[in-house]
Amino acid sequence: MEKKSGGPIPVIDLFAGPGGLGEGFSRYPLGQKEKVFRIAVSIEKDPHAHETLTLRAFFRQFPEGKVPGEYYQYLRSSITRDKLFEAYPAEADAAKHEAQMRTLGNDPEITKIIGEKIKDHKDWILIGGPPCQAYSLVGRSRMLGLVQAEGESDRRFALRKRKNEERFEEDHRHTLYKEYLKIIADHSPPVFVMENVKGILSAKLNGKRIFPSILEDLKNPVKALGHNKTAVRYQVHSLVAPESTMFADSLEPQDYLIRAEEYGIPQTRHRVILVGIREGYGQGSLLPLKKLKAPSVEQTIKDLPPLTPGLSREGQGSAISALEEIRNHPEWSKFLSEPAHAEVALRMDQNLEKVRRREQRGGVFVDNESAPEDSWYADSKLKFTINHETRSHIREDLWRYFFCACFAEEHNRSPVLKDFPKFLQPNHRNVTDAIKGQKFADRFRVQCWQRPATTVTSHISKDGHYFIHPDTRQYRSLTVREAARLQTFPDNYRFEGPRTQQFHQVGNAVPPRLAYQIADRVAHILKSAKPANYVQPLANHE
Repeated sequence: MEKKSGGPIPVIDLFAGPGGLGEGFSRYPLGQKEKVFRIAVSIEKDPHAHETLTLRAFFRQFPEGKVPGEYYQYLRSSITRDKLFEAYPAEADAAKHEAQMRTLGNDPEITKIIGEKIKDHKDWILIGGPPCQAYSLVGRSRMLGLVQAEGESDRRFALRKRKNEERFEEDHRHTLYKEYLKIIADHSPPVFVMENVKGILSAKLNGKRIFPSILEDLKNPVKALGHNKTAVRYQVHSLVAPESTMFADSLEPQDYLIRAEEYGIPQTRHRVILVGIREGYGQGSLLPLKKLKAPSVEQTIKDLPPLTPGLSREGQGSAISALEEIRNHPEWSKFLSEPAHAEVALRMDQNLEKVRRREQRGGVFVDNESAPEDSWYADSKLKFTINHETRSHIREDLWRYFFCACFAEEHNRSPVLKDFPKFLQPNHRNVTDAIKGQKFADRFRVQCWQRPATTVTSHISKDGHYFIHPDTRQYRSLTVREAARLQTFPDNYRFEGPRTQQFHQVGNAVPPRLAYQIADRVAHILKSAKPANYVQPLANHE
């Protein structure tokens, strides 16, 4: 195969989501006009995530700092997406060719598209990870029905469990990684990066752990698929094991788990990331990620414009009036006098006088002249904050959110259900078990100012209970932009679709800043292989 001289290394991004992994590769290295990588094509089946991908692909058609004013007008909804693309038809067309809405396994065109994109390129990268829902620990327990309902007979529970097990075994998401495997077998990328949730390490299929099988399949994808052609083999490496052992065959499954908070990401996100290097290509050149201190929630989101929540339709009046109704609850006086709650109760009583009284729900954009201190998020042309709109909550949840924020202010931790006064405990059947510590004891979780956030997951699209803002004056759940900050998306990265879908995209993404560090390590593999189209990166990009 002929090499194309010059230019960045093509990247094929599968199961791309909103593009977090691709964003990290595309920005490498910061501060240089010439980038090492470019996204040749990104494949995503979800229409809203695909819209996000396409918009970001359009953004990248322009040199850094040269993005036209119309893009920022679109971010403010001053012009439509169609008008933006009509103003720059060549760039819009390139973006649409880069970001493609397709489904692996059901679309024979995908392998043709990849073949066309890598044609004449000896050196290219495959990135992405299959959808993770079937591997998720919580998702797996729900799907398998592992919890026996109160009053349910043993026989009925056994029957329900068996049916759920059969459904779990048939779930096509188990085998979507084989579609990824097929691309590797068909196209033999020099390097691939595969990401998935940590549940993949313990997940079982037909009673057998699937992770060792996945590793073996990735090492020899041609054999795994039973193809009748010359086998191309891979070494599959850890990015976090000590340098002396990261190439060893004796690695434990946990050695492939990246704890993002140990690498400068402001959340405790734990994900499996595998790097495959084709045998004979850049061997021995992969370095482990460099450990970096994680910024706190305060350092990451406190500069964003403060907002107030809305009150759900069932309620009447404003959110602030609903919050203040807590003082009228029959249990309030008792709560203030109970020794077990006295400190938090006093803090709540005092903080009720300090909450924001002017309603500001935010929206598609909120004017904001201040730039973030961290240049990773910043854009000098951005004089406003996008995707920053609060949700509405029922009155009782406003009370609970306020309690959680005040509790964290007092104790520097999020409360568990047994810390709640009885009148604030939710009226759910599983609350008793939760208080006993059996399940979901932290159903309501505030993000503490002085720590990295807990994992931002797609569950944030359903409710805000696990993602409560720590500012007692705001008594609400996080916005899409705040979640995106914790995921290290730049502030000019717009998420498309309804707000629920925006949350879903953010929660499922790979943090771009972590992806950037992975890109740095992959760049050094390319450097050791000395491809003709390699662009020399700067040293020390951490």
